[in-house]
Amino acid sequence: MTSVSLRAAPDPQAEQSVDRRATGVLATVGALTVAAVLATTSIVQARAMPESFADLAEQVAPAVVDITVVHGASAAPASGQAVPNAPQEGPFKDFFERFFDGEQGQPQVPSQPGPRSGGVGSGFIMDPEGYVVTNNHVVAGASEITVTTKDGTDFDAELIGRDDRTDLALLKIESDATLPYVEFGESDEVRVGDWVMAVGNPFGLGGTVTAGIVSARGRDLRGGTLVDFMQIDAAINRGNSGGPAFNAEGEVIGINTAIFSPSGGNVGIGFAIPSDQAEEIIADLRDDGKIERGWLGVRIQPVTKDIAEGFGMKKAKGALISAVESDSPASAAGLKAGDVILTWDGDEIAKFKDLPRLVAATDPKTEVPVKIWRDKAEAKVEVTTGALPEPDKLAAVQPKAKPEIGQTEIPETGLSVANLDDEMRAKFGLAEDAKGVLVTKVDNNSLAAEMGLRPGDIIKSVALQDVDSADALAEKVKALRTDGEPVAMLMVWRQGAESFMALRLADA
Repeated sequence: MTSVSLRAAPDPQAEQSVDRRATGVLATVGALTVAAVLATTSIVQARAMPESFADLAEQVAPAVVDITVVHGASAAPASGQAVPNAPQEGPFKDFFERFFDGEQGQPQVPSQPGPRSGGVGSGFIMDPEGYVVTNNHVVAGASEITVTTKDGTDFDAELIGRDDRTDLALLKIESDATLPYVEFGESDEVRVGDWVMAVGNPFGLGGTVTAGIVSARGRDLRGGTLVDFMQIDAAINRGNSGGPAFNAEGEVIGINTAIFSPSGGNVGIGFAIPSDQAEEIIADLRDDGKIERGWLGVRIQPVTKDIAEGFGMKKAKGALISAVESDSPASAAGLKAGDVILTWDGDEIAKFKDLPRLVAATDPKTEVPVKIWRDKAEAKVEVTTGALPEPDKLAAVQPKAKPEIGQTEIPETGLSVANLDDEMRAKFGLAEDAKGVLVTKVDNNSLAAEMGLRPGDIIKSVALQDVDSADALAEKVKALRTDGEPVAMLMVWRQGAESFMALRLADA
């Protein structure tokens, strides 16, 4: 993967970031001083191709608003410091951290505070009382928020509440006049291929209408594990973020939030937060300005076909626990690394990102039945959820140059390992108390390379049994091969995080 940091655009109201991959870039679209590509629309569902969207546009457009934000005196951030207006959590945190740490990835030198800056976005009035829905990244860090209606009237907006993890925010405006508004529809009824219409404020131009179809459902964006995004192809661009997505009846079925783009402009792939999820979040924000979520206290990863085979599962499904936090609900319930969560309160975990959404939607202090896969059989546990705490920020240690001495080769895997000693810890920049077996070499085109192992990884266990020496690891792999096991399940530590990897054995 190649990532590129772009210099801030000349227009202070429209700055962008681009994540360049082989095929494209996922970019947020925000009304920020250092905003990414804003994406906000309105989506319209239609059973047959409509002759025109004019009647629908005329019906809903008065409730779609432009949002202008002002930030206080700003300064160029130092390397490692937060970028002004950058989201601290949610689907866009990773992008801002990667793309705005300096020109071409080089650290910036802190500058003196500069003039106030602003940004633009979109939103919509959801009821006659003047509540306005938008994206969190549109208004985060704003010292002033102005909502402008279609007739050009400006309103000073109050921030009622915002949610980093779903990138939603709720504003309030006061008016003596009767305000136009639109209502939420049911996004679960929207099908792939339904027509959609987008209304927003691209590039600060004001009310703009575009149309397309729902391209896909259930999309996952990196960092956005709590949102089951809807993909659309209606044209959305910088300045559209936070706007509504309408069906053919003029109901809001989504809030557009991000685009996938190699250039920062529209390429027909946009993502909207489904209304069924957004409506619940907005209702909670309206109630007390904050969101309370359930908490389990585990790190999870997908169950691949090889991992499923290694654990004796017939089908790759569920969420594999790679680590359990101490003093967490999961720890209290007896869950442990290597367990695969199959169901949560009766709901099947078809893909691993289903679990965070289900847990977050569960009230704290709720007793939940959980079905797991452990020791090649199903088991049941009871978990009492906690309240989601503020996220911890863990520092990752980058491995240094790999040594060439003291290596033990694991036959037919392409993997070479070594015992951890003080010299090895120093050469690889590891903590003094790091335990396990150090990966020192991975041959190209080997089984170890295919599974993603690389020098600097630490193998902590094999088949859920701890290993503390290279010889012990080699003997364990040999024993698994002798027993006819097709896969050796490894617990691997890398840069502060643990995960399971399935090493396919050559003879299996």
